[in-house]
Amino acid sequence: MKRKIFLFTVLVFSASLIWSQEKQKEDRNFKIPLIGDVAPSFTAESTSGTLNFPTDYGRKWKVLFSHPQDFTPVCSTELLELANLQKEFDKLNVKVVVVSTDPLDSHVQWKKALEGIEYKGALPQKIKFPLIEDESLVVAKKYGMIQAVSNSTKAVRGVFIIDPDNIIQSVTFYPMNIGRSTEEIIRTVVALQATDGNKHMTPANWQAGNDLIIVTPPVTDQSAENVPDGFYRLAWFLWFEKAKSTLASN
Repeated sequence: MKRKIFLFTVLVFSASLIWSQEKQKEDRNFKIPLIGDVAPSFTAESTSGTLNFPTDYGRKWKVLFSHPQDFTPVCSTELLELANLQKEFDKLNVKVVVVSTDPLDSHVQWKKALEGIEYKGALPQKIKFPLIEDESLVVAKKYGMIQAVSNSTKAVRGVFIIDPDNIIQSVTFYPMNIGRSTEEIIRTVVALQATDGNKHMTPANWQAGNDLIIVTPPVTDQSAENVPDGFYRLAWFLWFEKAKSTLASN
């Protein structure tokens, strides 16, 4: 009888241990929202007060920018670059939101320290975008920023670009030791805005003012004499529409 009780106890303990291990894996297996998904909403405290994301920003474009920890050197340079580009983001109707799992008081002190730094010859900039507190990991879980293979609760370094309809249009993640290109974030937003409506696409290395690829050729007959003004083709499958700047120079 005692042997049976012992074996039963061992089986129950083993089953409980396996369940606990699987539950831990499940708890850390947070799905990253993909391009085309509705941006997960959340309410959080920030250096700009309580923020309801993304609804507080209405019909604006949004950039959700996550980092693992305050006062880290790589992320510090990234926030300084974002601060220097605040006017550019404003022109593009973009709101930037920065999030990490650090507490709000740490965000406040880091923000204050960054606002006293002269970076790349630029005068110190006031950081107008909010730094969100996510100690409870609500945002990190909703946006898949906690890695299942890691025991760390520090959010990985991701960038989500979200359109005025609150649909995710771009998702990128970076390693801890490589600084992100804020210029590439700007370029991506400009490209998304230029191709909004799915009538155009951008070629490799596209920059604002360059010609755009068109999704559908403007004519059925693709003979050379039948190419409309303002268009050109490199092959039957590769048509371009000239940008206004190109047309003005002709």
